[in-house]
Amino acid sequence: LAELQSRIRPHFLFNTLNSALALVRLDPARAERVLEDLAELFRVAISDSAESVTLAEEIELAQRYLAIEQIRFGTRLRVTWELDPAAGSARVPPLLLQPLVENAVRHGIEPADDGGTIRVRTRVKLGRALIAISNSLPAQPGSQPGNGIALRNVRERLRLMHDVAGQFETRLEADAYRVQIMVPL
Repeated sequence: LAELQSRIRPHFLFNTLNSALALVRLDPARAERVLEDLAELFRVAISDSAESVTLAEEIELAQRYLAIEQIRFGTRLRVTWELDPAAGSARVPPLLLQPLVENAVRHGIEPADDGGTIRVRTRVKLGRALIAISNSLPAQPGSQPGNGIALRNVRERLRLMHDVAGQFETRLEADAYRVQIMVPL
């Protein structure tokens, strides 16, 4: 589990660090807020990994990451949060959501001239927490397709933690890419 988690860390740390560095030059007051978010991302990434965290903690980390990206992309990045507080107590592997929202930015928002929308939704369904992340797709693909490492990593960490009680599904539609995760409460 620790080996799988370690594959994710450099990827998002370097990307968010570059975003923060760009902002420092443009707007020092906003840079301070971004650096606070970045510090929290670093803290989680380099801390002795807990075996699990709450979904609420993961949501907060994803919000911090997307706040940094919001500065980078401005109005091109639109984020919608539909969060059910009752789902927040579900236990998930650390750094579960961050690579998924990072993929959404990289493959959905970044290559689109007019940007796009990321939607994060949580809810309770039949005694389980449902997490859904979707992103709009650009009219013309502009980024190289990924190799699926982040998706395989998330799927494997869920399997190691929840075995058959956890579910992970991805779906490519005409106008959006969707990830759905279900974990026990």
